[in-house]
Amino acid sequence: MFDDSLLDDPAALQRADRRRELLALAGAGARIRVALRRADAAGVNTLNPEGRPRAVLVAGHGGVLTAAAVLAALAVPNCQVWPLPPSDARPAGPAFTDGESWQLPGWAGPLDLVVLASAGGREGGMINLAEQAYTRGCAIAVIAPDGSELAEAALQVRGLPLPFEPSAVEPDGADAEPDLPAEDPAALWAVLAPLLTLADRIGVAPLAPGSLEAAADRLDEVAVRCRPDAQAYDNPAKTLAGQLAETVPLLWSDGAAAAAVGERFAAALADRAGLPALTARLPQALTAHRGMFNGRLGAGADPDDFFRDRVDEPVPLQLQVLMLRHTPGVAELEEPAWPVARARRLAAAHEVRITEHASSLEDPLQALAELIGLTDFAAVYLGLATRN
Repeated sequence: MFDDSLLDDPAALQRADRRRELLALAGAGARIRVALRRADAAGVNTLNPEGRPRAVLVAGHGGVLTAAAVLAALAVPNCQVWPLPPSDARPAGPAFTDGESWQLPGWAGPLDLVVLASAGGREGGMINLAEQAYTRGCAIAVIAPDGSELAEAALQVRGLPLPFEPSAVEPDGADAEPDLPAEDPAALWAVLAPLLTLADRIGVAPLAPGSLEAAADRLDEVAVRCRPDAQAYDNPAKTLAGQLAETVPLLWSDGAAAAAVGERFAAALADRAGLPALTARLPQALTAHRGMFNGRLGAGADPDDFFRDRVDEPVPLQLQVLMLRHTPGVAELEEPAWPVARARRLAAAHEVRITEHASSLEDPLQALAELIGLTDFAAVYLGLATRN
């Protein structure tokens, strides 16, 4: 049951946030700044590449794969970016009978760059992947904590070690999950900052000067707007959490950058709020999710009926469309593109509430920071108000 009263009680939110997720998100901008300083100390800005790689393969899980999606959205057209999640295939040998493993695609070779990223740096499967990449002649970069097994392996395979700055925020021990700990919600930025710095240097994703620093500033601004002591009517993250509660969210994105935000938000909703969400890009979303509007989720009680009894009367599940957009230089009153206009008509025709969040910032990285910052806070707020 969603307890919306919790969102307007900062003291109760602090008690409920045993994982310190809100505090971690508030420090996301600082994680970028620290990561940039440490990447510079690691020598990224002194690299002299001889042309860009054919493809960049980014191996990891969770936020690392989101970082790969962000890089893919920013990369130049003639360089492919491939996320490498854990594989079902297991290498032979007793050392890899348990745990996750990663496999390079058959075509990966000397023209490609393999980036291995891990918040812990202890995965045997990642170390094995580094050895695979070295055998194939790939260029290698490793983002892992200093002194970790994976960072040490980077030196053995002549890879570029880049630092991963762990969070200074520790969860409450009473809520610890040693077998399956929750991912640090701001870890994405600790991976993304060195990854994009490297990608900019080698020509994979040229960034505007000061783009990462400006993204850190945007995250600080989002943290102020979405802070726990801001009331729900003036806090866009709390408002969005309330709109998604007890619904089946359809996350529709307009553009590659917004698509990365949608995938990130869907994963965060599942992980932090236990809420499944469906993602799709426009205009494909109009056909991929069209059938859901004709079912019982597309019609029913008014979602804006704030006078219904949430305690004694069960709330029927309904669709909720969230449209995420990056609209650089587009005026608010300007006529939207046809997929957006058609999406609005489809939702209106079936009495499905549609919420839109757009960033008009020219810099796609700043737009990503603005939208990811908002949706990360919304997922945490929804999880806190649902779990407690």
